[in-house]
Amino acid sequence: MNCEIHEMTEPEDKLREECGVFGMYDFSGEDVASSIYYGLFALQHRGQESCGIAVSDTKGPKKKVLSHKGMGLVNEVFTGDHLAALKGDIGVGHVRYSTAGGSTRENAQPLVLNYFKGTLGLAHNGNLVNAPELRRELEMGGAIFQTTIDTEVIAYHIARERVRSKDVEGAVANAMRKLVGAYSLVIMSPRKLIGARDPFGFRPLCIGKRDNAYILASETCALDTIGAEFIRDVEPGEIVTISPKEGIVSDRSMCLPKDAGDRTARCIFEYIYFGRPDSRMDGVSVYQSRIRAGRFLAMDSPVDADLVVGVPESGNVAALGYSLESGIPYGTAFVKNSYVGRTFIKPKQSSRESSVRVKLNVLREAVDGKRIIMIDDSIVRGTTSDRIVRMLREAGAKEVHMRVSSPPFLYPCYFGTDVPAREQLIAYNRTLEEIRAIIGADSLAYLRLERLQELTEGMPICRGCFTGKYPVKPPKEDIRGDYER
Repeated sequence: MNCEIHEMTEPEDKLREECGVFGMYDFSGEDVASSIYYGLFALQHRGQESCGIAVSDTKGPKKKVLSHKGMGLVNEVFTGDHLAALKGDIGVGHVRYSTAGGSTRENAQPLVLNYFKGTLGLAHNGNLVNAPELRRELEMGGAIFQTTIDTEVIAYHIARERVRSKDVEGAVANAMRKLVGAYSLVIMSPRKLIGARDPFGFRPLCIGKRDNAYILASETCALDTIGAEFIRDVEPGEIVTISPKEGIVSDRSMCLPKDAGDRTARCIFEYIYFGRPDSRMDGVSVYQSRIRAGRFLAMDSPVDADLVVGVPESGNVAALGYSLESGIPYGTAFVKNSYVGRTFIKPKQSSRESSVRVKLNVLREAVDGKRIIMIDDSIVRGTTSDRIVRMLREAGAKEVHMRVSSPPFLYPCYFGTDVPAREQLIAYNRTLEEIRAIIGADSLAYLRLERLQELTEGMPICRGCFTGKYPVKPPKEDIRGDYER
């Protein structure tokens, strides 16, 4: 493995992305591995622990799948030789951050299963609420698991359903009837590429086209990177099957009934934090969502200041929105070390080096003697926020006013975002004034809960981590893997 995941000496104080998926089928018979590589490169922000690609030749033997995966970033795991060896005109790829299951090579995706009907290559973004029950059901039937991730549970259930279904898409639909929670799936069968999205639409998935090839991807920025045209989003609950014979075939049998109203529940953090600003998800611009968040903060929580700055990267656009609404100049206060990933050898607590300072440094000339409004996307535990506020003061800032482009976290997430247990959240059982005092800001304000749906132009969203009211019933047992470090 090229890049070790080192033990952390302290908990991360930022949300982590879930995963990114990418699939491609070139009807002209051209190899797809190189394009999948660049697609994953564009989705690297969604997962930086491991990655992988699996490909197959649709004109070759049905059970021959070539794959390569490993720990680390896309450009660390794959070389030109690896890509050249991955010969095939259909394939799936994955970048991962472990929201459930440990950070090991065995848990890297895509997963490849050989079974009675051929092969399945599967990449998954999201978390199942009922994974433990589904896993036990399979184990009682004699299944032996090679990983600790719920993706393998999904793959086994699809394979089992395939034995008694007329086609693979029927098997996916039957398996989906058992799955509860968040999932966007990209599946490679010997002759078809399939995309599926859970009925609530927690995680994004879109369809693209380039020449005679079709693409499935977590975000539209991955389509842009490989020069593909955006066709449309996969609808919540929809299964799309892509093949040369029939093109794109849609199965909406798993979509929520229309007469029940729109009960879909997109994860709001796809717009606040996870998504790249140049992506569009379900027709909504991530960039515009963050501009709106900043504008709302300026409307609802104004303060006199000399400069508005964002905490890189996702705080920058919201800071611009605040500036546009308030008329206070927007500027750059932080220089980010672009070569530090989400996982690196953290300084020991006894060391003078701060893990925050390794990632960020303050531009003294930009903040010295000024009243600063600092915009960040969230506060989880508060340990990073207090250090950044202190860094601004040490650089000469006269005042530091913190504004947060999301409401306070009060509850854990079970759908693929690593919001930790309530006791670890700074906002749990604390007043706004108490939080302000802990982080050392002159003032503090969060985005109002009522503003959230305006970020997505009225599209229904999940508010579970803010309100404790989840779209589906939370699990009876903790499924969140190693969130709580």
